[in-house]
Amino acid sequence: MEQKKFTKIDEEFICENCGKEVKKLGYTCRDHCPYCLYSKHVDKNPGDRAEECQGALEPISVEMNPKKGYVIIYKCKKCGTIRKNKAATDDNMDLIIELSSRQVFN
Repeated sequence: MEQKKFTKIDEEFICENCGKEVKKLGYTCRDHCPYCLYSKHVDKNPGDRAEECQGALEPISVEMNPKKGYVIIYKCKKCGTIRKNKAATDDNMDLIIELSSRQVFN
């Protein structure tokens, strides 16, 4: 049986990086902190919670996607995996602008 590629989970959490309480997004899945932009390496496919790593996903850059808008690029501080995720409407725009000036070299 084939697993779904996207599981919708929109839940509140406490950010493990900055300690702030993060509310549900409401219109799609909340997957990162809107204050510091950090995320957690918990999914293999969005929302599946199947990743064993559990490392901190550090925002390292931002790219602009014509259809999705700002896309945050993350690097796992534990295993080095690179992930990308769409920015949310309530994300810290000052941090997004700062990240957009960084170049990512793999």
